[in-house]
Amino acid sequence: MSGGARLMWDEAVTGYDFGPGHPMDPVRLELTRKLVGAFGLDRHMEVVAAKPAGESTLRLVHREDYIEAVKAASADPAGADGSYGLGTTDDPAFAGMHEVSALIAGQSVGAAEAVWQGDVAHAVNFAGGLHHAMPGGASGFCIYNDAALAIARMLELGAERVAYVDVDVHHGDGVQAAFWEDPRVLTISLHEHPRTLFPQTGWPQETGAGAGEGAAVNVALPAGTADAGWLRAFHAVVPELLAEFRPQVLVSQHGCDTHFEDPLAHLAVSLDAQRAVQVACHELAHEYADGKWVALGGGGYAVVDVVPRSWTHLVGIAAGREVAPETVIPEGWRHEVFARTRQLGPQRMTDGRWPVSCASWESGYDPADRLDQAVLATRRAAFPLRGLMP
Repeated sequence: MSGGARLMWDEAVTGYDFGPGHPMDPVRLELTRKLVGAFGLDRHMEVVAAKPAGESTLRLVHREDYIEAVKAASADPAGADGSYGLGTTDDPAFAGMHEVSALIAGQSVGAAEAVWQGDVAHAVNFAGGLHHAMPGGASGFCIYNDAALAIARMLELGAERVAYVDVDVHHGDGVQAAFWEDPRVLTISLHEHPRTLFPQTGWPQETGAGAGEGAAVNVALPAGTADAGWLRAFHAVVPELLAEFRPQVLVSQHGCDTHFEDPLAHLAVSLDAQRAVQVACHELAHEYADGKWVALGGGGYAVVDVVPRSWTHLVGIAAGREVAPETVIPEGWRHEVFARTRQLGPQRMTDGRWPVSCASWESGYDPADRLDQAVLATRRAAFPLRGLMP
C-alpha cells in the first residue's frame, strides 16, 4: 500500500448552495481549500477530482424514488413542496442540487475506493460528511449521505469490518440508520445530547438491531461540554471499541460545529481539541486499521474563524505535514477572507488552548459529573454487547 495521501477536490462542490442566509455557506469550502494551498499542503499529496456518484452507487444507500425526487427538485426547485424533506427551511431545493450532491458523494466514494484498494493510505474530502441524509429523504442540510455511500462502496468491494467515528456536534443519524442491522459496520457518534439539539436521536440505548445489535454506539454529551470533557469522552469510548472491532479501514467525520463559536449548537470545544481528536483518529487508523483512513468534513457554521482552520489541520495531518498550532496564518489568505466576506480572518492556527489535556477514564469516575454520567451510560449500554466491561 502506498503511504501517500489524497485530497479530493473539485471546485464545483462549492455549488452546494442553499442560498443567501443559509448556515451551510459554501464559502467555508472555498476558504478551506485556499488555506490548504496557502500552507502548501497540496504539494505533499495528490489532489484528485472524482466523478459524481452514479445512480447505481447512490442506490447502495438511497431509495430509487428518493433519487428521482431529488432530480425533480433539482430540475424544478419551485415545485419542491417538502416531500422527501426537499423544499424545506433546512433543505431548500436549488437548481443543480442533484448534480452537485452526487459530485460531493463521488468525492467520498472515490476517497474510499483509493484507500481500500491501497492506492493511498489516507484520503480527505472535507466537502463531505453529510451524515443526516436518510435512505429515503433529505435532512439537516444533507441531500445524499456521502459517508454512508463511501462505507457501502467498500463493503461492495469486499470489506468485512468498517469503523465509522463521527465527532460532529449533531448525531450521525443517517449513517447509523443505513447500517442499523449490519454487523460489518461499527458506528460511533459523539454529539450533543438529543434533549437539546437536532436531530433528537443518538441516545446511549440506540445500539443497533438484529445481526447489528451492538454495532451502533452513541455518546450523548451534556450541553456546555468543553475540551477536557469532550476529549475524556472520546478516549473513554473510541479506542477500546476499535481495539475490539479491529476495523480494516477507519472512516471519520470531523464536523467542527462542536466549537464554542459555532452558532447552531451548545458545546464549548476549541480548535485545539478538534485538532487533538484529528491526530487521535490518524493514530488509531494506524494502530487498528493498517493505516487505512478516510477523513470527511461535516457541519461547521463559523465559516471564517473555525472551519478553514480546523479542516486545514485535518488535511495537514493526513498529508503527514501537520501545521503547528502556533503557526501564523499567511497574510494573503487573510486578505482573501476580507475580500470574500468583509470579515477579519484569524491570525494563528490555534485558539490559544494548545496543548490540550484530559483525565483518562481509568483515573476515576465521578458520579456527580454529568460528563462522566454520559460516558458511563454509553459504556453500560453498548460495551457488554461487544463483550467489553462497562
